[in-house]
Amino acid sequence: MAARTTTLGPRERRRTADRRFGARLLGSAAVAAVTAVPFGLLLVLVEGQWRPLRRLDVSAARRLHEIALEHPAWTSTLRFLSDRVWDPLTLRTAVALLTLWLLHRRAWRLAAWSAVTAVAGGVIGLLVKTVVERARPSLEDPVARAPGFSFPSGHAMTATTSFAVLLLVLLPVVPRRWRAACWGAAVLSVVGVGFTRVALGVHWFSDVLGGWLLGLTVVALTAWAFEAWRADTGRRPADVGEGLEPELTGERPEAGGGG
Repeated sequence: MAARTTTLGPRERRRTADRRFGARLLGSAAVAAVTAVPFGLLLVLVEGQWRPLRRLDVSAARRLHEIALEHPAWTSTLRFLSDRVWDPLTLRTAVALLTLWLLHRRAWRLAAWSAVTAVAGGVIGLLVKTVVERARPSLEDPVARAPGFSFPSGHAMTATTSFAVLLLVLLPVVPRRWRAACWGAAVLSVVGVGFTRVALGVHWFSDVLGGWLLGLTVVALTAWAFEAWRADTGRRPADVGEGLEPELTGERPEAGGGG
């Protein structure tokens, strides 16, 4: 007797794809903590107090601290950017508002990706800080202070994940002629965040580099999970230059859809 075959309907296929997407999304967030090869190498060098890296950290901290002391107006600008414009709370609020907007549009899976990426980045960064327990720079006549441990930089990591989420979600609704400018603004902001933290003497350069690398790892793995869901549902691969969900346009998606 011939084996009986069953064919899944569109609704069943969508539910199966959703389950796989959820598993991959959560799994990738957990794997991000242990699979970041560049970050892992940097962590080994930091923990082992590798002399070339230590010399770079100390020389950068001292030179930028001298500039900060010599130019109070410049230092005040850096503090404003670090504590107001690029503050983690400000960036997380922006991502939260974006997630609410996606929920309003019924872009359920894209909203889930946004939320999980932001939360995973924050939790993983805090866990690594707790495990490494690296002290912040200790400088004479400090121009700024920050609580907690130093590695990786929470500001740098939050900026990396937040601007990546904002960029990869909103690119489809940005006119093509403005997309290069959006990429430039995001990269400039992420680099700027890192610079302010070192210039203000509250982080070593390697702390900032670690925040960038770990943030990129989280985004890359959760984005991979999202792209895997698109493949499961038969959608074409999305180019990074057009965002995670190119179908997200100014038109409201139908219920049940919406990447």
